[in-house]
Amino acid sequence: MAAPCRCSRGALPLLLISLSAAYITYTALLSSRSLLPLPTASFPGATASRRLASGRPTAAAAFHTAVTASGSLYNTWQCRVMYYWFKRAREAGGGGGAEMGGFTRILHSGKPDAFVDEIPTFVADPLPAGTDQGYVVLNRPWAFVQWLQKADIQEEYILMAEPDHLIVKPIPNLSRDGRSAAFPFFYIEPKKYENVLRKFFPEHEGPITKIDPIGNSPVIARKESLARIAPTWMNISIAMKKDPETDKAFGWVLEMYAYAVASALHGVGNIFHKEFMIQPPWDLEIGDAFIIHYTYRCDYDMKGKLTYGKIGEWRFDKRSYDSKPPPRNLPLPPNGVPQSVVTLVKMVNEATANIPNWDSYAAA
Repeated sequence: MAAPCRCSRGALPLLLISLSAAYITYTALLSSRSLLPLPTASFPGATASRRLASGRPTAAAAFHTAVTASGSLYNTWQCRVMYYWFKRAREAGGGGGAEMGGFTRILHSGKPDAFVDEIPTFVADPLPAGTDQGYVVLNRPWAFVQWLQKADIQEEYILMAEPDHLIVKPIPNLSRDGRSAAFPFFYIEPKKYENVLRKFFPEHEGPITKIDPIGNSPVIARKESLARIAPTWMNISIAMKKDPETDKAFGWVLEMYAYAVASALHGVGNIFHKEFMIQPPWDLEIGDAFIIHYTYRCDYDMKGKLTYGKIGEWRFDKRSYDSKPPPRNLPLPPNGVPQSVVTLVKMVNEATANIPNWDSYAAA
């Protein structure tokens, strides 16, 4: 997810040690902002950076799309499909397409892979071994910190996206008046977890409602705002993971809560856009959505009835392809399956049909 940095290896362990101490008196540290933006010298330097020359005129509202990835086969095939549809949307022109600038896959494996010439890529260092405690997503904020400090990003705004996002149509810059544009998640509930969150967002920062029900993606933010938020997001993510109560409360959405807290601490508000994306199979129609997020399993019987929680006679689940990419020409859903799911499969099929060397992917 971010570019590999080759600065002194002593700096990061020192940072982590200081974070351990910081957690003990976290409220006081937050009030003094000692855990907020860290010196550039604390971060390793990028070893590889490849950017797409957008070929588009500079515009005040142009945004750069960034996707973090681990380098696993599972993440990589999703990135290839996502980048295909990013290009299709940007090339469509008009409307939001005019504001879609460059694209970067921020690869936090620490080394380039076979696809750096296909997908514009910034290689970032992962966290030191064991730091993520098996929660690989913890590398995402660390990767963004490296990319923001080391890459030459021409656009003034950044869209943070994910590998399992399919761009349905050109995306305009939805942010306004210094506020970011974000998708509201029903399962991000700051009020419900106020006692836990007060460890990281003390009462003198204001009411818990200042923490928005968002994650870091999809979000369109000013580059300057994100540069301030990212180190705090990283620090809070690590501190949350180190705290058993918080880790248990938030589980796989921990770094989403960390981003929401960091955004609130820096006073960066968010405009909620429910049309930012849909999530099949629960969202049935494409409607006005810009993105299809295919994180949930889609299971149906041959009459088109949803059998969620039970493997269907027909299914699409990205996790079925963790050790091999999906084959070309996946079978379409049976009659009666919602438009959102049908569109998702058709978009995957179109991408795999047109991406060169897809069939020899495993050998790449």
